[in-house]
Amino acid sequence: MNKQDFNEGLLGFLDASPTPFHATHNMSMMFENAGFIKLEESNKWELEHGRKYYVTRNDSSIIAFTYPKSKNYVMIGAHTDSPNLKLKPNATIKEHGVVKFGVESYGGLLLNPWFDRDLSLAGRVSYLDSNNVIKDALINVQKPIAIIPSLAIHLDEQANKERTINKQSDICPILTTNEEFNFDEFLKWQLSKLDILDVKKLYASELSFYDTQKASFVGLNDDFIASARLDNLLSCYVGMLSICTTSEENPMLFIASDHEEVGSESTSGASGSFLENTLRRVYSDYDDYMNMIRTSVLISADNAHAIHPNYPDKHDEKHAPYINRGSVIKVNANQRYASNSKTISRFMNVAFSLDEPIQHFVTRSDMGCGSTIGPITATRLGIDTLDVGLPTFAMHSIRELCGSDDAHSLYKIILGFCE
Repeated sequence: MNKQDFNEGLLGFLDASPTPFHATHNMSMMFENAGFIKLEESNKWELEHGRKYYVTRNDSSIIAFTYPKSKNYVMIGAHTDSPNLKLKPNATIKEHGVVKFGVESYGGLLLNPWFDRDLSLAGRVSYLDSNNVIKDALINVQKPIAIIPSLAIHLDEQANKERTINKQSDICPILTTNEEFNFDEFLKWQLSKLDILDVKKLYASELSFYDTQKASFVGLNDDFIASARLDNLLSCYVGMLSICTTSEENPMLFIASDHEEVGSESTSGASGSFLENTLRRVYSDYDDYMNMIRTSVLISADNAHAIHPNYPDKHDEKHAPYINRGSVIKVNANQRYASNSKTISRFMNVAFSLDEPIQHFVTRSDMGCGSTIGPITATRLGIDTLDVGLPTFAMHSIRELCGSDDAHSLYKIILGFCE
C-alpha cells in the first residue's frame, strides 16, 4: 500500500473511532473483510492451521492472529483508549439558565484545549428490551451538541499568566438553554436512529465527549496529520493494516487493549488476562506455549514525544526525535519501557535492511518517564519486548499532531519483521 492510500485510510479510521468501542468495532469489520474468523471467548475453539482469527473483550479490546504451523510470532501491541471527558452516571445539571453535563477527566488529559471546541458524544448504552433481555448498542451523536466556553479575559486577568482548571466545576459541557431537556429521552432518540425501538428501560452507559473537527493534513506540503486520538489509534491502524496485509502463513498477532491511559488494570487492559487467555487456548500444551513465548517478540507501539521546537529544553538533546524522520525506539533504564539490546538490534536490523529511518528516545534524567503496555505484557507473559513509537506533538491534547511519513514507515518495518 502506498503512503497516500495509507494516510487517507488513517484519516477515515480516526474520524470513525471516537471511542474504544467504535475503534474495536471498526477493526472487527476490517478483519471480517480480510477473511478473519470471529471467535467467542465463551465458546469452545476449534482452530485450523492456515486460518486467521480475531476475538474481542468488553467491545473495547481486540486480538487478531494468524495460525500457521510455525510458532515464532511477531506480536504488535497498542491501545484503543485516549484521554477524554467521560459522562457521569447522573450527569444532567440544570442551573443558571443552561443545561450542562457533569464529566470525569479520563487519563492524563491536557485540559486547556477542550475549551471552545464543538463537542459531540459517543459510546456504549445498555438497555432492557420487552423480553427482559439486556442489550448493548453503540451510539455516535456526530452533531456538535455541546461546548465548554472559556471565561472571558475581562473576568480573569490572570488567564494568560496563571490558569488552573478545576476538574469538577470548570469543564462541564453546556448543551442547551431548554431546561425541559431529558437525558433518557435523548438516549432513546439516539437509539431510535439505529432502528432500536424496543427499549423498556435504560440501565447504564459509557459515553465520552469528543471534538467534531475531522482529522486532516496540515502543513505547506501536507507535512503533518492533525487529529484527536492519535495516541494511540495511530498505532492501532498500523498494527491492523500490518496483520491484514501479511500472509496467513506468517505467525503474527495484533492486540489493541483498553484502559492503557489509566494503568491497564482491568479485564480488557494489558494487565488483565485477555492476551494470556487467548494464547493458552491456542497452545494448550504448556511446552508448546512456552516454546512460542520464548521464540516470539512483542513490539509495543505507542506514540513518542517529538522534540517541540518551542520547548527544546524539555528533551535530552541526544535523544530527541523529529517529526517525519522515522520510527522511535524508546529506552528507559528503570524499565518504564521494555526495550533491551537484543530486541532493539532485531528492529534496527529489519529497518536498515529496508532503508527505513529510525530514531531513539530517552527522557531527560531529571524528568519522569511515562510507560506503555510493553513492560506490563513483558512481565505477565515473559516475552521479549520492544517499545517503539511515532513522533508526536501535543500528546494528550484534544488535537494531536504527527508526521505524514512516519506511520507508513513503521508499517513497512513491521511487515519486514513478519516476512
